[in-house]
Amino acid sequence: MTKPEIPGRHRAPRSTSLLRGAPLAIIVALAGCSLAPEYKVPAVPVAPSYQNADGDSGLWQTAQPSDQLPRDHWWQLYHDTRLDQLQQRLLANNADIAAALAHYRQAQAFDLQSRSALFPTVSTNANGQRDRESDTKPLRGATSPADYNSFTVGAEVDYELDLWGRIRNTVEASKAETQASAADLASAQLSLQAQLADNYIQLRGLDQQIALFQQSIDAFQKALKLTQNLHTGGVVSGLDVARAQSQLSSAKSLWSQALAQRALIQDAIAVLVGDSASTFKLATQTDTINLPQVPAGVPSTLLQRRPDIAAAERRVAEANARIGIARAAYFPSLTLSAQGGFQSAQYPNLLTAPNQFWAIGPSLFETIFDGGKRKAGVRAAKAATDEAGARYRGVALNAFAQVEDNLAQIDHIGVARTDQKDAADAAQHSVDLSLDRYKEGAVGYLDVVQAQTTALDAQRTLLTLNTNQLRASVQLVKALGGGWSTSDLPSLRH
Repeated sequence: MTKPEIPGRHRAPRSTSLLRGAPLAIIVALAGCSLAPEYKVPAVPVAPSYQNADGDSGLWQTAQPSDQLPRDHWWQLYHDTRLDQLQQRLLANNADIAAALAHYRQAQAFDLQSRSALFPTVSTNANGQRDRESDTKPLRGATSPADYNSFTVGAEVDYELDLWGRIRNTVEASKAETQASAADLASAQLSLQAQLADNYIQLRGLDQQIALFQQSIDAFQKALKLTQNLHTGGVVSGLDVARAQSQLSSAKSLWSQALAQRALIQDAIAVLVGDSASTFKLATQTDTINLPQVPAGVPSTLLQRRPDIAAAERRVAEANARIGIARAAYFPSLTLSAQGGFQSAQYPNLLTAPNQFWAIGPSLFETIFDGGKRKAGVRAAKAATDEAGARYRGVALNAFAQVEDNLAQIDHIGVARTDQKDAADAAQHSVDLSLDRYKEGAVGYLDVVQAQTTALDAQRTLLTLNTNQLRASVQLVKALGGGWSTSDLPSLRH
């Protein structure tokens, strides 16, 4: 007779198996959690377009928003071979760029350091020593030798289970900081490249002014010679000679001042390109640099095109991840350890089965009381995230303002430049008329001096406006990120 089957008895082994597998399932589930808040990029007010993008000067027009600045070598917009050569020397030799690059490499190393915590730590040890125990050692056996040898060869494996996402958030924070350092490097390069281009444009503007002063000196010397001849012939008084001499000396003074300014800027360029100011020299060049068209795009793209904005955003992400690290401190840490090896008082036959030892098992650590340390750590992490978010918004808003400023500068200087060109032409015509009438004796030399002074000032102002407009275009390129993009950030996939 077959015994009746007891309901449920056949399911007991399965239930036991489920119970045995439950801790593993819980551990796997916990290992996927993170205590960091969901990351969201701080909101920044972004206008649909730049209000100064469409100027009325006729000399400046922004390109289509779909156009982009050159990804590399944006300074080639100015079509100046010497500037290109200087920029290449800057990238190769500048000390500040070298320092920023070294800092980025440190960040990369720290990122690899933090990533190593995702893997087990394996260590080995070997020890051979002669020991002697104290004769009065507590609980020492009567037959225990006082002197003995100890030889040990072993290994140990430790692995911390990332139950609360502390390690993963540490890796994410380190990754974000490394990306921020990469953006810092790009920002430093862009800033120095723009500084070099700005100095170079100033140098070229001074070369033009120096040439203008030299032409004026030549003209004033001829005028002085004319007044001296007329004075010798008794046609004019010595007052005209004095006025002509004063005007010539003033022009020479302006010429010397411009040379002094040029020397300072040339030395600044030498430092930027990593050369000695004592041996560095740039020849005079008076050709005109044409104002390039710089595609400004739309404001929303600026958030991806400015390396300093990207660096600020990545530091918000880093701070956000550190909230998860601080929160994880509330929960216990679980480490799995295994060790084993061989130990014997005799070196011969050390690596044999009777000399084996091993140990395996988990260790759990939890802080019961810390006087509010962990709570303060979470509060500090949250405050750091708020600070990083505020700095990000500030950097972004300043970036928009810089673009608007330089667009306005280019446009308004362009209008002023057109008017100043008319003023310079009129002033030169006045000089020609006054000199002719002075030779005829119709006017005094004071009229000639006034006309020449006005013409020199007008021409000098025109050159200054040309230089300032070009400098504003350089600052606009810098404000737009110089062709850089967040796609240039290292991916750092782990």
